[in-house]
Amino acid sequence: MKAFVISMDNEAQCVIDNMVESFERREYGRRVIRGKLNGEPTFVVVSGIGKSNAAAATQFAIQSGADTIINIGVAGGLDPAIEVADIYEVDSAVQYDFDLSAVNGTMVGTLDERSTPYIPLSTTGKLTAKSIGTGDRFNDSDDDNDILLNVLTCSLRDMECAAIAHVCETAGVRCVAFKCVTDVRGKGAMTGQYVDNLNRCLKKLTAEVPALFAHV
Repeated sequence: MKAFVISMDNEAQCVIDNMVESFERREYGRRVIRGKLNGEPTFVVVSGIGKSNAAAATQFAIQSGADTIINIGVAGGLDPAIEVADIYEVDSAVQYDFDLSAVNGTMVGTLDERSTPYIPLSTTGKLTAKSIGTGDRFNDSDDDNDILLNVLTCSLRDMECAAIAHVCETAGVRCVAFKCVTDVRGKGAMTGQYVDNLNRCLKKLTAEVPALFAHV
């Protein structure tokens, strides 16, 4: 069964609006919406923002029977060639705010049990694929952007995807992610862009969900 792990209620609504025979209840403190999408049984877990929320919700979804986890939502763009409202799929994710380099000399983002910081995700080939950096911060910090761009060479930035991918990798479960860009580095304050462009991106995701789901 496919399941969505999505951080915010408004992002989750992009999927819920396309579901039929849906019903909602709270499970372990989180919104869980079960129903059908494109005729297939599926469910949505609204995780809350941040890596720990995303990891816990992903583990719950897997233990509830999901063999494919889909993360859909918005993200920031780090490459100036990226345009607002572009949708990308994610081919690799890294936790840019995880750092054991002072202990063992590994590259920033490398989890202790791994030899590389980049956690692979499955791709569909339907959309252009990009790498994403995940951290528990929403800011326009030059220090963070330097790590993301020049050390890890990430094109996108969010607060959940790498944590979801990490849990899936550990459990041997397929993970797919699609991100719509609300803000692009170098094109104004990222927080202002996010506020201005969020609804536009949510509408686009809502329209694209059936086609994206069909190719997962």
